Amino acid sequence: MPAPVSLESGYVLHARPWRETSLLLECLTPEHGRIGLVARGVRGARTQTARADLQPLRRLRLSYSRQGEMGRLHAAELVAIHALSGEALLAALYVNELLVRLLAREDAHARLFAQYQTLLEQLAGARASAWLLRRFERDLLGAMGYAPLLECEAESGVPVQAGLRYAYVPERGPLRWQPQLGGRGVSGAALLALAHDQPPATQDLPDLRRLLRELISVHLGGRALASWSLAPLARSRLHAAD
Repeated sequence: MPAPVSLESGYVLHARPWRETSLLLECLTPEHGRIGLVARGVRGARTQTARADLQPLRRLRLSYSRQGEMGRLHAAELVAIHALSGEALLAALYVNELLVRLLAREDAHARLFAQYQTLLEQLAGARASAWLLRRFERDLLGAMGYAPLLECEAESGVPVQAGLRYAYVPERGPLRWQPQLGGRGVSGAALLALAHDQPPATQDLPDLRRLLRELISVHLGGRALASWSLAPLARSRLHAAD
């Protein structure tokens, strides 16, 4: 049995009730990646504070033991709360779903953990989350070993040109767009902006959103994310309340 882990930094990505008084947690940690934990006895009247801490968007120090598919949480110390609302909250919950669905259990990604923490901090102060999400989606694919080809054409290796449009084939990369390829394609300027970590023109953001969603879909086993269908409705309600 692996040795117990003490006071490791971590975030709860998802929590759901289990039995009468417990929670099943999906957590992200820098040293052990995504882990599943059982938090026993945290749903009683006397443990409201502990239960509140075991929710997404709170930075914690976790002490736990790993026991097969689901380990056992021994203690959780609250370090910080990322207070998000509106579009920023929707963005953060979407990223949490991405991590739960795409990351394999106990596959450590210390850099991705740091990028996730930075993302939450940036969302707290950002008015627009679209570019932040595209960057994180790119980084997540890279951490999984599927970094998208962005700076040269598939097969030929010819550099991508900002003024041209490209069709993106997930298994290959960008190809010079032609009408028979169908779709709208993506601008070379958008691909290069993503490659160089430079904010693209506003009109290029929808292209990148479609591109990253298509690349992510390849790894979802045919099942869409709940966030993709719920987000438009949630956004319409947010704007109606403005």
